[in-house]
Parts: sequence; structure tokens; C-alpha cells
Amino acid sequence: MHGGAGAGEIERAGGGMRRVGGWAGGRFGATVVLLLTAQPLNHLTAQDTSHIVFPGDTMHRGVRPMGAFWRSFLLPGWGQAVTDRPVTGAAFVAWEGVTAMMTLKAQQEANYLKEIHSTSLKLKRQEVQDWLVLWIFNHLFSGAEAYVSAHLRDFPPNLKMQALPNGRGISISIPLR
Repeated sequence: MHGGAGAGEIERAGGGMRRVGGWAGGRFGATVVLLLTAQPLNHLTAQDTSHIVFPGDTMHRGVRPMGAFWRSFLLPGWGQAVTDRPVTGAAFVAWEGVTAMMTLKAQQEANYLKEIHSTSLKLKRQEVQDWLVLWIFNHLFSGAEAYVSAHLRDFPPNLKMQALPNGRGISISIPLR
């Protein structure tokens, strides 16, 4: 400050900090990591889950969500079929057929236009790419739908929703088993 008056470098707030490094810093870090990852030596009774018996209603039945995803990702409609959604599965199979056939048809037309040196070859190649993207999207969307439907398989289907009498909200009744 003025004429050397005021707090010195060490005396200021936030001044003079030193970093722990070298052998001592590494040893401290290793000790912290060891303490954070150490397992307790005794087995606590609250953590013992071997005696829990799950009722039949809470046990997972059927295919797991990732299993349904992979089935429908590989073959659209398969995951829907194993989650008891045959109509949805049939829709994905039908769209799979449409996109596959239209991709092949557009590719054949593009090959023909290439043979005759047509000026519209670029547009036909774009059409092939568009159908191919829709084909790939069908696989991804079918897998995602099967994943969600496998998660919601045990959700009660008969939920009812109605407006409240004064019109400022809704009431939802959920039937309990």
C-alpha cells in the first residue's frame, strides 16, 4: 500500500499457500484412496439379504428390458412378441418389410440410371440413402419401444383419469392388487 504500510504477502487473506507434493503428497493420496476403497472387516446384519424371500408377484417374469431391446434391435418385432405386444410387433415387421423393399428397389433403379448415364442419378442415390436411414431408424425405434414396454409390463393397464369438479387439476385412481 502507501509507504510499505498494510498487510504483507503472508498476512493477507488467501496469501501464502504451499502445495503438498513429492513423497509425502503421494503417500497421503494413496492413504485416502485406500481408506475410501477398503471393505469393512465384519459383516453387518443389515446388509445380509440372504434371508429375504420375495413373493411371486415381485419376481421378474418374462424377458428383461435389455433382452427385449436386443431382440428387437436385431429383428424388429421380436422384442414386442416376447413382451406380449403382437400388434405392435407386427407393425414393426411390416415397416421393416416396406423399408427393406423400397431400399432395394431404389438401389436397382440407381444402378439402372448409372448404366444409362442419367442426370438424375444423384437424386436416386439420395432416395436410396433416405430409405436406408428409415430402415436403420426402424431397428433403433423398435429396440427402444421393446425396452420401454418390458419395463412397463407389470404396470396396471386400467388407470383412470378424470377432471376435478372445480376444473383445477386431475385425480388418478390406481387399482392396487
